[in-house]
Amino acid sequence: MLASLSTQCLAPVISFAEMTTAHWQRVIDVNLTGVFHTIQAALPDLVEAGWGRVISISSHAGQSGALSMAHYSAAKGGVISLTKALARELAGGGTTVNTIAPSVCETPQMLRAIEANEFSLDHVTPLIPIPRAGRPDEIAGACAFLASDDAAYITGQVLAVNGGIYM
Repeated sequence: MLASLSTQCLAPVISFAEMTTAHWQRVIDVNLTGVFHTIQAALPDLVEAGWGRVISISSHAGQSGALSMAHYSAAKGGVISLTKALARELAGGGTTVNTIAPSVCETPQMLRAIEANEFSLDHVTPLIPIPRAGRPDEIAGACAFLASDDAAYITGQVLAVNGGIYM
């Protein structure tokens, strides 16, 4: 099962003892280095405009850790730390920097994993006070809020859109 999951999933569930450098690097490259490159590409426009919103997607796993997902937890924790550092650096130039930390969410990747019997919501939902997976529109709504003028005085924050799994 791990072999098939690792070919389909960007962050395979794998114990740290079994994790290879390749597993580690792929997850860090996608989930942390990708955020770095995206923000760097936008930075000249933000500086020129003297205003902007940077909103990344981290994860509750970056706040609390996730069993057999040290690579993913480290990457998403890195996104949270990057958010806080950049919030301090860019605030004076009119740009806010925040991250949204969802828990399980009804994405095509999650649905494929459920269909392939590689993931079960039955194991996760009892841990979530709002006992269900989040929906993409709930994450999008949080993004829209952070991008709005109503969030002009919010920076360096982790907005937990996670049903209460991590408080």
